[in-house]
Amino acid sequence: MSTPKLTKAEIIEAIFEKTQVNRKTIHAVVDQFFDEVKLALIEDRVVELRGFGTFEIRTRKGREKARNPKTGEVVPVQNHGVTVFRPGKDLKKKTWELRE
Repeated sequence: MSTPKLTKAEIIEAIFEKTQVNRKTIHAVVDQFFDEVKLALIEDRVVELRGFGTFEIRTRKGREKARNPKTGEVVPVQNHGVTVFRPGKDLKKKTWELRE
């Protein structure tokens, strides 16, 4: 069972329909928003969007004997950063019972 996706273009269209603000303006604002979130994460800052959730970078510990899933070859993996998202209380509450 495939879950439907929501694309950036669909978000822009939905905002346009609700606000009638120029699509180019909406596109620029959405792009700038994502750029600011990415920049903050690259600078190792936590991005907190109240009512939605929090994005942050965590360090994933490296391993000496990780395996390449395609070839089965043993490869070393260094410590590295991963982006994580924690939903806010409201989002968590509203999505809790969506799937069993």
